Amino acid sequence: MARLFTIRPPLRLRGRKFKGLRGFAGKPFHPPLTDIPVACFFLVGVFDVISYFTKDRSSGSVSRDFFISATHVLIAGAIVAVPTIITGIWDWWKSTQAHTQAWRTANTHMAIMLTMQAIVIVNVITRLGKWDEPSVPTLSMILSVVIAGLVAIGSTYGGSLVYDYGFNVETSGDHPVWHESEVDVFPGEDKTIGSG
Repeated sequence: MARLFTIRPPLRLRGRKFKGLRGFAGKPFHPPLTDIPVACFFLVGVFDVISYFTKDRSSGSVSRDFFISATHVLIAGAIVAVPTIITGIWDWWKSTQAHTQAWRTANTHMAIMLTMQAIVIVNVITRLGKWDEPSVPTLSMILSVVIAGLVAIGSTYGGSLVYDYGFNVETSGDHPVWHESEVDVFPGEDKTIGSG
């Protein structure tokens, strides 16, 4: 009877080449770091829109609560965006060959995300000292919606780099993990082990 699950190979770091700020072969740092800022910046837009459009319909507590929550989420996303940006720039610098379509796509992704991060900083500044506001200020709400749009567009370019172009993907083609087998292939092992 064939096993149904494999646990150890994806979690194992031994046998994976360490690539500095880029992470490990098969376990890069940048892609998983992007999940938090992307989710945060999208939610900030949603929370601020809710705050803005409920300000006249509630006693103010719902609008204010969403504004405060959006601010906390915005700050959390901005903090995690710092290592995300650093690892992304390092990936771009070390992994993209100039004047290729992948390089141009990476440039577009980076330009959108750096622009978005600059707007995030402005948005954080516009919120400072406004904790007593009954709802999100109009400027902050507009900035949040722009940020949510930019993160959606920028993430699409980042996703294309990985899923369309195979950017920094370690395995492709006829890898043994795609052959029917009950033997796991671990990082750094002979790729013929486990095939059959």
